[in-house]
Amino acid sequence: MSTFKRIAVTNRKLSRFELPEQIDRIMEISRTASNIEKPDMIILREKDLSEKEYEILAAMVIEKCRNYDIECILHTYINVALRLKCRKIHLPVSLLKKNSGYLKCFDEVGASIHSVEEAVWAEKNGAAYITAGHIFETDCKEGVPPRGLIFLNEVCNSVNIPVYAIGGIDNEKIALLKAFDIAGVCIMSGYMIL
Repeated sequence: MSTFKRIAVTNRKLSRFELPEQIDRIMEISRTASNIEKPDMIILREKDLSEKEYEILAAMVIEKCRNYDIECILHTYINVALRLKCRKIHLPVSLLKKNSGYLKCFDEVGASIHSVEEAVWAEKNGAAYITAGHIFETDCKEGVPPRGLIFLNEVCNSVNIPVYAIGGIDNEKIALLKAFDIAGVCIMSGYMIL
């Protein structure tokens, strides 16, 4: 892969600040700290919100992302993305399966996968990229064993679309992951607890 990208995945419950303020913090700290890189994209993953609550938050986050010149990808809420004219959506495979016929209006559809079979299915059914995880132990999936690097390698060898690793990723692990044929990484805690 030519450009290794970092995707910040939101989880407002991890942050001490409101999410729009947390995005400001991410951008400010990544400008001044040598160990934190500016994300290339933000996936707004707040699945516990009602659709209306998500839409209010999404409008603010989309504006923040425009101000910082980074891509904003909405998650789960297809109708919110359509109303806000956000042309990128990220879905769990279950929602991709349920809505695959209704996604032609998006420029890019991503999918979260947890098996090689899901990865292959997602690619065949319109996913432009996938997030594969969780690769390493993470507090977000406490008690659930990580799928590991062999899994990541199998996914990469099974599809021809970009693969992003997710789960327990920090700077040390990024150096290890760059040996794999992945497009980049997704980081939640590292960006949310700044």
